Amino acid sequence: MLAWWGAVALIMSVLLPLTVRPWLVRLGVVDVPTDRSSHTIATIRGMGLAVAGALVLTMSAAALTHQPAAAAVTLWICAGTAATAALLGWVEDFRGVGVRLRALFQLGIGLVASSLLAWHLNHAVLWLIPAGMIAVAAYINVANFMDGINGISGSHGVLVGVFYAAAGALSSQSWLVIAGLVIAGAFAGFLPWNLGKRNVFLGDVGSYLLGASVSVTAVAAFFCGVSVEFVFAPVLIYLADTFVTLIRRIAEGERWYTPHRRHAYQRLVIVGLSHVQATLVVCAATVLTGLLGIMAATNRPPISVLAGVLCAVVVLLYLRTPTIFQRLRRRRAAAAAGEPS
Repeated sequence: MLAWWGAVALIMSVLLPLTVRPWLVRLGVVDVPTDRSSHTIATIRGMGLAVAGALVLTMSAAALTHQPAAAAVTLWICAGTAATAALLGWVEDFRGVGVRLRALFQLGIGLVASSLLAWHLNHAVLWLIPAGMIAVAAYINVANFMDGINGISGSHGVLVGVFYAAAGALSSQSWLVIAGLVIAGAFAGFLPWNLGKRNVFLGDVGSYLLGASVSVTAVAAFFCGVSVEFVFAPVLIYLADTFVTLIRRIAEGERWYTPHRRHAYQRLVIVGLSHVQATLVVCAATVLTGLLGIMAATNRPPISVLAGVLCAVVVLLYLRTPTIFQRLRRRRAAAAAGEPS
């Protein structure tokens, strides 16, 4: 019965763009490519509005009908946070928001969400509110930075949602099963629109929605005592790609908040992979870390330790994939030309 909510979110997410897309066209919400973009043609953005509608409405309906009441309140907080972040993203898409003001709003969203969750779920974790605030604000930006090629954000929402639903089932947290399935269903419904002939982009409204819905669900799960491996492993690839790139850019004296093409997934496209192929590389790495997280959470040492080590290996290999694929292309080109590689 819990899977029904994921199906509802999926159907709504597939159908709502029929109404939202014409409206975006009339408003002229268009993403114009630059030399730092991974796409080459002007494309309608802001379709995250449809995903937000599907996710927030479905999660709210689930909260209205779900028992016990404590779980329902958690779903309400998740839905409210996602809606607020999506609204901020829409303002950014339509009018633009300064970097400092945007960061202030993101921290505010994280503070309110973490405070409500801590107060509602467990007063003993009140000291974790600042950590939750930073985690939510940071992951909103992580999702925004990683939303640069077709399919990557929708796929991330699907995979993380499924893994969080599995974590809920294994931890006897029914609200987490619902939240994970709704996130997965909502972003799965966006993929046909993003990858089809009339491809559209999520825009900041969608990437902020993704970051907020994933991060506040993760914070709530952590406050409920769900194993950190369940919470952390599915988002590890996104975190590693973002923070390694961020550290590299800061070390080289670049402005970290300006557009660029330095992420591992972007460099995969630069070395010759299509958007879908690069997305599949990210998905494969995410699936592996997610499965290893389940292995670590459900076993004792030495198996849990081994799973953690393998997880680190997967992350390192993912970060090296642009170099690996570039070398493979050079070897193939050399072989085709009859030259030694």
